[in-house]
Amino acid sequence: MPPAKVPPRRVTLRDVAARLGVSPATVSNAYNRPDQLSPDLRARVLKAARELGYSGPDPLARSLRRGRSGVIGVVYDSPLQSAFADPAASLFLGGVARAVQEEGLNLLLLAGAGEAEPSPVTAASVDGVILYATTGASPALAAARARALPAVLVDQAPQEGLPLVGIEDEEGAHAAARHLRDLGHREVGVLALPLGGEGTPNAHIRARLEGYRRGLEGAAGLHLCESPDNSPESGAHLTRGLLAAHPGVTALLCMSDVLAQGALRAAADLGRSVPGDLSVVGYDDIPSSAALGLTTVHQPTEDKGTHAGRAMLALLRGETPESVRLPTRLVVRGTTAQA
Repeated sequence: MPPAKVPPRRVTLRDVAARLGVSPATVSNAYNRPDQLSPDLRARVLKAARELGYSGPDPLARSLRRGRSGVIGVVYDSPLQSAFADPAASLFLGGVARAVQEEGLNLLLLAGAGEAEPSPVTAASVDGVILYATTGASPALAAARARALPAVLVDQAPQEGLPLVGIEDEEGAHAAARHLRDLGHREVGVLALPLGGEGTPNAHIRARLEGYRRGLEGAAGLHLCESPDNSPESGAHLTRGLLAAHPGVTALLCMSDVLAQGALRAAADLGRSVPGDLSVVGYDDIPSSAALGLTTVHQPTEDKGTHAGRAMLALLRGETPESVRLPTRLVVRGTTAQA
């Protein structure tokens, strides 16, 4: 009977230290506290580790030792697949990732939950949560408070004791509506993001709607259509229905560029010239909007994510970050004209 094979000995942190003639603490710092080493020394440590087959400290043991998982949760209240289809959400997540990866942290995308459902935050192995466009009644916020997790709010109403990162939603919407009013439009349709029922609990949507109303004060008609989701298909469907019900509408205010792109598609299908017969204004200024010549409201979406990530890092350091509201601006392109 052949002798049993002896498994190879696992390479350890001390083996890497011995190869380089440095202390085990130096090797540990290369993974856990890279700011303590010069870039050259850290590169030498990581190179030696690769050559020896050392993959780094055990992540579970490290998280138990530090009392942290090294993961930040981002709560997205819409279906998770929407986060990958929504260009604005993708830009936001990219900004968050850029900020936290500088400190060696990772992101975990968490689904929102209905008010009667338990939030994934309750059991998630995260060090803190960023709540993206959730409502004040969100179970995720209640779960974060119950666990005493650091939390950052994004695009929602202020909550006592929590940092908020947002944009000047109402001002941007007001500028868009005023632009149409100055062009002579008096019958205007609004393609709204999901309003969330009575009282519109989504603060950024409520702010945009108020901005539209202020900017169009004195206009003959403001026709509101609520979209079930943020998709070009919904934008196109709502546009067809709105123009059929209100043929006098000469302009559309869309709460997202995605809805606006659907509106442009519907206008083309209906033979309505843009901007000759119908002016269209979006919101967000996602990358594809420039190529379409879409007049829209620019928001610094990626910067918003970076600010949210940095606020979370500050909380984890025991600091108290200030709330931030970033400016918006109207970008006039080729989809608006005189009524």
